Amino acid sequence: MADNTDNLESYRALALQVTCHAVNQSSDSHEARSLMQNSINRLAQQIAASIAFIGFDCRLIVLPEYFLTGFPMGDTLTGWAEKACIEMAGAEYEALGKIAQKHKIFLAGNAYEVDPNFPGLYFQTCFILDPSGSIVLRYRRLNSLFAPTPHDVWDKYLDCYGLEGVFPVAKTEIGNLAALASEEILYPEVARCLAMRGAEIFVHSTSEVYNKNLTPKDAAKITRAIENLAYVVSANTAGIANIAIPIASADGGSKIIDHRGIVLAETGAGESMAAFAEIDLAALRRDRRRPGLNNLLSRQRFELYAESYRQSHFYPANTMLETEVDRKHFLQTQQATIERLSNLGII
Repeated sequence: MADNTDNLESYRALALQVTCHAVNQSSDSHEARSLMQNSINRLAQQIAASIAFIGFDCRLIVLPEYFLTGFPMGDTLTGWAEKACIEMAGAEYEALGKIAQKHKIFLAGNAYEVDPNFPGLYFQTCFILDPSGSIVLRYRRLNSLFAPTPHDVWDKYLDCYGLEGVFPVAKTEIGNLAALASEEILYPEVARCLAMRGAEIFVHSTSEVYNKNLTPKDAAKITRAIENLAYVVSANTAGIANIAIPIASADGGSKIIDHRGIVLAETGAGESMAAFAEIDLAALRRDRRRPGLNNLLSRQRFELYAESYRQSHFYPANTMLETEVDRKHFLQTQQATIERLSNLGII
C-alpha cells in the first residue's frame, strides 16, 4: 500500500475505452504473450495521444476488463492459467509500468494472474501502477461465476494476505484508490468494505453490455458513488475481437461519476478517450466532513447488520481449497446453494 499525504486538490482522470484482442485462439503461451505485447504497444500510443489531448494534469487512467487477453471460453482452469495468465512480477506488468512511469500517471487495469501460493489456480486481478511503475494495489475479484476467487480458498488466502489484502486501499497523492472488478459493482458489500478503509475513488475495469436504457450495472455505479461518497471511474471495452461472440457485444458507455452520483463524462461505442473528467478531491473531502442528510457514509450503523451477516451462509467458502475442480464446479455449487436456500424457505 502506498501512502503519500501530499495530496493534489484536483486532476483529470480518464476511463480509456479500447478494444480487447482476445488470445483464446492462440496455440500456446508464446503466441498469447506476443498478442498481449501487441496490445500493450497499442495502449502506449493511445495513452500518449490521449494525454496530449486531455492535458498533462491527467493523472489517472483506467483500462477495461480483459484488455490483455479476453476471457476463457472452453479452456480448462489449468489450460487458461498456462496460456493467458500473467505472473505477479511478470513482463506485462513491467511493460505497463514503463508507460505509467513515462507519463507520470497512475495506471489501473485488470488481468488474469497466477499466484505461486495457489498452484493450479488463477485469479482475476485488478491492479494499480503508480508513476514510478510499481504496483501499489492488487485486488483479486471476490465474486465470479466461472473463475476461482479468494473466497474459494478463503482460509489459506487469509493466512497469506490477511483481510487488508482482500480489501486493499492505496493511499496516494491523488487520493485513496480502490478497485472493483466488473460485475462486482452490483455487490454493495465489496465497495462498502473498501469505503470502510478510506476509499475515495473506485477504479472499475469492466466489460459489459452497453444500452441506451439504464442497465443494472449503470444504476449500480451511480448508487455505489452516492452511498459511499466516492468517485467511480468505469472503463468498458470497445468490443472483444478474435472470439465467437459478436465483437460489439460489450462495447461503450465508459464513464466517470462523482461522489454526488452525477455523471461527469460518458462515451458511446467504439474506441474512445472521451470519458475524462476532473476529480475534485477537495470537494469530496468537504462533503464527507459536512454534517447533514446527504452524508450517508457518516450515518452508517454497521452494528445493526453485523449479526445477520454472521448468521447467514449462502455461497460456501473454501470449495477449491483441497480439491482440484473443473469448470462444472461453479454452476454445480451455485445450483446446490439455490436448492439449500429454497429448502430453508429463504428463496
